[in-house]
Amino acid sequence: MSASSELKASRRTATATAPHGVPGWLVALLAVASGMTVANLYYAQPLLSSLSGVFHTSTATAGALITLTQVGYVLGMLFLVPLGDRLEKRNLVTVLLAVTTLALVAAGLATSFPMLLIASLVSGATSVVAQILVPFAAGLAPDHARGRIVGRVMSGLLTGILLSRTLSSLVSDLAGWRVVFLGSAALMAVLAVALRLALPQHAPTTNIPYHHVLRSTVRLVGTHPALLRRGLYQAAMFGAFSAFWTTVSFVLTGPRFHYSPVGVGVFALVGAAGAAIAPFAGHWADRGLVRPMTGIAFVVAALAFALAGFGGHSVVLIALAAILVDMAVQTTLILGQHTVYQLDPAARARLNSAFIALFFVGGAAGSQLGSVVYHAGGWTGLTALGAALPLVALLYWTTERRSGAAGKPSTASL
Repeated sequence: MSASSELKASRRTATATAPHGVPGWLVALLAVASGMTVANLYYAQPLLSSLSGVFHTSTATAGALITLTQVGYVLGMLFLVPLGDRLEKRNLVTVLLAVTTLALVAAGLATSFPMLLIASLVSGATSVVAQILVPFAAGLAPDHARGRIVGRVMSGLLTGILLSRTLSSLVSDLAGWRVVFLGSAALMAVLAVALRLALPQHAPTTNIPYHHVLRSTVRLVGTHPALLRRGLYQAAMFGAFSAFWTTVSFVLTGPRFHYSPVGVGVFALVGAAGAAIAPFAGHWADRGLVRPMTGIAFVVAALAFALAGFGGHSVVLIALAAILVDMAVQTTLILGQHTVYQLDPAARARLNSAFIALFFVGGAAGSQLGSVVYHAGGWTGLTALGAALPLVALLYWTTERRSGAAGKPSTASL
């Protein structure tokens, strides 16, 4: 038997003997990989002041770096993630990570701001690898454990989002902003090799032409009411999440607390505690508790913003609110993905693409609206906005039973 045959045999054996059908080391690798790739979207946020000085641009112009990175991510969600159903997933992941590596190297070596913008647009688009790996994990897991497996992978993704700003602040303070991008490029290269060696081959689930894949992704939103509903739920929650984390730095660096940029990055560490809820959310999903736990998560998020508003003079209460917000958002995300992945196993990549794109629009709107509201109404206005978004979702949730979009897909949705 050849070495490659032995490796494949060992993978099959490990998978067969794993408690949930997927080896624990593979779940951990997928979680780390998801967190590392999605972090590329957020590394630049604490660096805007430094980049503005280096490239002699205004702060507003420097902010275009974040906007273009997010635009790239949306484009990747719409045009690259659906390929997860059309192409062999391991090859697709390898190619995308190779392009991400090159884009990050270009960003780290950028000699002009336009060069940095283009590199960030490309790296943002190809960092959707995280959204290919999550449905990949769902496809590997058996039905009875899918929620728990997805929950563990998603905990890695959320941790990457929350720790990216902290890591970027610390690394740039110690070694400069270029090392942030070049270091991430090195990590992406290592990750590409690791995933290439570790992931089992996963055959395409459809052979329809690419333009039909894109068209079918749009049609899925109309075909499955549960997909649209869960996307709108998460748009409200991610909007609140983005509004909080976009503006909390203004509070912490202001006259009330006098935090340094590195201090703000360290504060972001408290939000990582929210990732601990992921395995529990997956367990609730497997037990058929999607609908009640979704409602509870909306209530928790609204109460967290109320706590942040009333406790605006206490960094401890703001930190507690941050943890609760992150836990609530993580819970609804995993419950939503559990619901969406059941709708059509052959279209999981396209379903995930539509789901993420729907709520990502909410996140972008929440970030922009949060900044406007904060500057107009201060922290009190921001927390009122943050509480209102999950409450609107809660009102919509009360109609769920009548529309048949509960935790499991209804007959009308299938």
